[in-house]
Amino acid sequence: MIIMGIGKKYIVAVTGASGSIYAKRLVESLNITGVKIFLLCSATGLAIFEHELSVKLPEKEKLTIFFKDYFNNKNIEYLENTDFHASISSGSFKTDGMVVIPASMGCIGRIAAGVSSSLIERAADVVLKERRKLILVPRETPLSSIHLENMLKISNAGGIILPAMPAFYNKPGSMDDLANFIAGRVLDALDIEHNLYKRWAD
Repeated sequence: MIIMGIGKKYIVAVTGASGSIYAKRLVESLNITGVKIFLLCSATGLAIFEHELSVKLPEKEKLTIFFKDYFNNKNIEYLENTDFHASISSGSFKTDGMVVIPASMGCIGRIAAGVSSSLIERAADVVLKERRKLILVPRETPLSSIHLENMLKISNAGGIILPAMPAFYNKPGSMDDLANFIAGRVLDALDIEHNLYKRWAD
């Protein structure tokens, strides 16, 4: 069961770290809720999405149509990562949260420093300053002390660090099961009910 979220608006950003399958599964799950999705991708995020998911992306002018068709969802609005005039770059435009999935360490570092060199970073800065939910899903190992300090700064500022660490107590049998667990944990953090994975029970 996934509770409907008609009228809610979420930002989903894909950056240049491995783990595009997590972003794909999250967007697919959000589709069912009926929410509005603002989809952002860094240039490297697009390249990794294409490589890991074996899809051929069109030129940037056609990405909006592509993603609407790919996810079979007309409620997805793809935004160029250089478009600082986009609605989500302003705190006066209300959203219900933002997820960066996967979150590269470079992007995390810039968010932690308050640097807005792209729309992804500006949107994250807005979400933090407006005290809305910012969820970062890093996929990196090992982690340096710089990585850890940057994530701590974001956590102290109100962000949620949700590493892509699937559980195995539910005995996953496929890549989809692993992706479902992470997408489900993100939905948990967004307070959206779902049945993407089997919860722990005594």
